[in-house]
Amino acid sequence: MSALSDLSSDDEELNQAILASLQSERRTTECSVSVKEILQDLATKIDHQKKCKFNTNRSTVLDGAFRGFKRGTYDPCHTISVRFSDDMGALEEAVDLGGPRREFLRLLMEALVQSPMFEGEEGKMNLALDSTAVREDRYFIAGRAIAVSLVHGGPSAGFLSPTLFSCLVDGPELTKPVLEDIVDSDLHGKIKRVTECKSFVDLLASTDPLEEYLATAGCLRPLRRLEDKNLLVDDIIMFQVIHKVRGPFERFRDGLKTLGLLDKIQAHPESFRTLLCWSPTTLTADLVDSLFTIRLSPVGSNKRRIEEIVVPFWRDYLTDSEGK
Repeated sequence: MSALSDLSSDDEELNQAILASLQSERRTTECSVSVKEILQDLATKIDHQKKCKFNTNRSTVLDGAFRGFKRGTYDPCHTISVRFSDDMGALEEAVDLGGPRREFLRLLMEALVQSPMFEGEEGKMNLALDSTAVREDRYFIAGRAIAVSLVHGGPSAGFLSPTLFSCLVDGPELTKPVLEDIVDSDLHGKIKRVTECKSFVDLLASTDPLEEYLATAGCLRPLRRLEDKNLLVDDIIMFQVIHKVRGPFERFRDGLKTLGLLDKIQAHPESFRTLLCWSPTTLTADLVDSLFTIRLSPVGSNKRRIEEIVVPFWRDYLTDSEGK
């Protein structure tokens, strides 16, 4: 174990050098193609003459999505046709020219965040280990759902943590998770105490409550000096955030390969980072306007004429608000 520990710093330097090389090469070769153009190119694979049906309810949209994506006849290259049971079974074409499809994809992205497959701070979610999701292959479906939503014109999954995004782009081996990625407050506190140790005696005392966990994680080894705490902490975090969910991650990544999305993410990571990871955004009039869908009365009706007059005032209001 001591021999492995002695070599670990060299391995770490090698990993960092590989990562820096990959990132440098990616920055050099990455084209200045906008993510919109990338997604539009992927969307050319969609055959709008063929449809896959999704029967669901707004309150259980995740279950309906899983059934639809698992159906033997499902093809991600076919357009999505949604029937909400709480719309009394009306087909989307009879309701709003794709409105229910967009609503379905929006609700699906919101449901994924709240599912037991993800954990962490809002907007910085990592994969969580859920036995039911593993058994039912839901991690693959989650990845496929995100890919389909992006390519089919739905919302993005802007809730992935930088760590999970790095795993997708650079691979788990070259990813450096941080203490903040650990959701378990008890474990987080114990690890934090290890990092704050000022003496070797303190280190031994702080690792004693972790002995059983360290054995399970494969991190139990003799500690000979205070500096050993750094490698120990790195190993614990790596196990908890990366290795523990390696199986679910592989299936999640396989799902993201749908329609060729993962290849594009890896080729243009900075273009996709803002779509898949949360970042502070300044509200603009156009952004707020995009949050709303204007549902107009039938063409030729008196209400329709009045509504068309009102709409510019609504947009003027947004513009004036943006201008303070």
